[in-house]
Amino acid sequence: MLVSKPLQSFLDKNKIKCEIIEHRIVYTAHDKAATLHVKPNMVGKTMAVVFDNKNYALGLIPGNKNLDKKKVLAVFNMQRKKAGERGYKKIDFAKEAWMKKTFVGIDVGATPPFGVLYDLPFFIDSSLTKQTKIIVNAGKYNLSFKISPANLLKLNPGAVKGSFSMARK
Repeated sequence: MLVSKPLQSFLDKNKIKCEIIEHRIVYTAHDKAATLHVKPNMVGKTMAVVFDNKNYALGLIPGNKNLDKKKVLAVFNMQRKKAGERGYKKIDFAKEAWMKKTFVGIDVGATPPFGVLYDLPFFIDSSLTKQTKIIVNAGKYNLSFKISPANLLKLNPGAVKGSFSMARK
């Protein structure tokens, strides 16, 4: 079995069809795109963020962009305001130690974009939802999933869609 048992069970339980792609070991979305001979905007980068040092979320942005943390913070705060909750003051990337503890059996930096699997809110850059297929992390540096955005959204009910990325500098 290429994919971890919990990950495969999650996909099977949700009746999700996706292609498992085995490739050389890569650590960045840019290298994954080059290795698989696809455009970087077809490769999703999973982002783990933390609000106010205690509330975490998982997101997905195109491989050719950077995360715009201000946009993520603004959208999450808008949702919190609608729910009558106080807004977050700051956002940052999750620390590696938290990731190792939370995503057990997953290579750090190869986290699959399945927020519900980890009981985390999920956000996705709208540009990825316009693709026919996207390539995302499958838990190991040498594995990826090719999945339709519709199936990805089915796996992440309540996903927050928006413009969460900006051009790489």
